[in-house]
Order: sequence, then C-alpha cells, then structure tokens
Amino acid sequence: MKFCKKTRYGLTALMDLAVQPSSTPVALKTIAERNDISLQFLEHIFACFRRMGIVKSVKGSQGGYNLAKDAGEITVASVVEALEGSYHLEDEDALAESSYRGISDTIQKLVVDSVNQELDQILSNLTLAQMGEYYSDHYNTQEMYYI
Repeated sequence: MKFCKKTRYGLTALMDLAVQPSSTPVALKTIAERNDISLQFLEHIFACFRRMGIVKSVKGSQGGYNLAKDAGEITVASVVEALEGSYHLEDEDALAESSYRGISDTIQKLVVDSVNQELDQILSNLTLAQMGEYYSDHYNTQEMYYI
C-alpha cells in the first residue's frame, strides 16, 4: 500500500491546521507556503475535506479554514477515505472453476483480510490530535535566545 501525494499533502495540511489556534481561520495560501504545497492542489484537497465534513470554510477578508470538529475526532482513516476512497487491499479474485480456489481463499483470509484488519486498527485509532501531540513533543521546539 502506498499513500498518494494527495493523501500525504492532505495529512500535512490538516496537521498544520490542527496545531494552530482554533479560533482563527487559516488561509490555504498560508498552509501552502508553510508546507511547500501547490495552492491549486491544496484547494482541490480541501474541497474533498469540506464535502466530507472534515474542515469548514470561513468567508471574508479574515477567512480561511478551521477543522470542522475536534482534532481528536478526526481519524487518519477518515482523511484517507476522503481523498482516496477505501485504503483496504483489494479482495483476492478466484475463478469459480479453478482447481486452485483453496489457494485464493487462503491468501484472502491469511494475507488480505489480516492486513486490512491491521490497517483498520491503526488508521481508525490514530487521530489528528495524537499526530499533533507527537509533532509538538518531538519537532515543534523553538530555540530560546537569552540576551
């Protein structure tokens, strides 16, 4: 499984939005510049997020985007599904008349179903809030200067 750039950029932009104060809408141009993402591509991504109720837009001169719900309620699974559809491995195809149907069934049950269950477990339980906390704890350190 490989996340496309749309999903990677979407997660990046949502994390950027999640770590900002929620009272102030953030302009897409600002998110695009901070993360080196094409503004047009980000507009397309956020249109998907708006339709799925992940973000809400605020119109006006001080407008922009906010998360539509708390970051703890937005799972990585919902983000991936909004941008790519299902993240599951496709089911194993077996021809009904094939003498190797048992092999296909075995692959389906032991590989495909197992991988999909693990993906569900990980992506459905990982939220933007958790990602934001990890980011803040490990990367969002600002150097202090003493005069």
